[in-house]
Amino acid sequence: MRITRLIPALAAALLSLLTLAPSASATPAAEGGVTPYIIGGSYASNAPWAARLFSNGRQTCSATIIAPTWILTAKHCVSGGGLSFRIGSLDQTSGGTMANGVQTHNHSSDLSLVRLDRSVSATYARLGQPGSVTVGQNVQVYGWGATSRCGSEINCQSQYLKVANVTVTGGCTDAYGGNAICARRGDGITAGGDSGGPMMAGGVQVGVASTSDRQTTTAYTNVTRYRSWIQSIAGV
Repeated sequence: MRITRLIPALAAALLSLLTLAPSASATPAAEGGVTPYIIGGSYASNAPWAARLFSNGRQTCSATIIAPTWILTAKHCVSGGGLSFRIGSLDQTSGGTMANGVQTHNHSSDLSLVRLDRSVSATYARLGQPGSVTVGQNVQVYGWGATSRCGSEINCQSQYLKVANVTVTGGCTDAYGGNAICARRGDGITAGGDSGGPMMAGGVQVGVASTSDRQTTTAYTNVTRYRSWIQSIAGV
């Protein structure tokens, strides 16, 4: 997952990955590479719903488990195939539960639902409803992405899950022109490897990492806008 660079988005047309902020520059975050990563921020101490995504055994993106057999992540994270997940561990190299993805459902925005090969008992991420997030709100973003603007991002991704505080600036568009939530850097910012990871507001998931300029602005596909689609497939 590569959080590419945020291109100043006009209205709702930039094929980037952002939705609440009227303008933001970005590039998609994935395709087997690593683009959104949390630079700054801190290590997470509790995120039982977190899932690390591997494509053909290679660490690529972040994700969440939202139901016993369903993972929520970014569409640009699943194109490589051979998907597997480590669920419920802060350490991407050990612990938790491993499960394979057997079927993907892609939305026209930067969202994907992946069905697991078996039921996983976990604390599932609760999804927000319209109104769960507002402009000016301080929210948290999570991911195993790179921790600096290094040359080979896959070699500088974090072993342990990180979290950063960011501030919602408005609605924007994601890499596929879908509804997104834009936020500005707080104590950290997302980048490569954080793609597909959650934006949490008041304990509920309101976004999925899509793009970032890795400096000041990030865009998360707005989960609250696509609740009916998620429910029709995953039942939550």
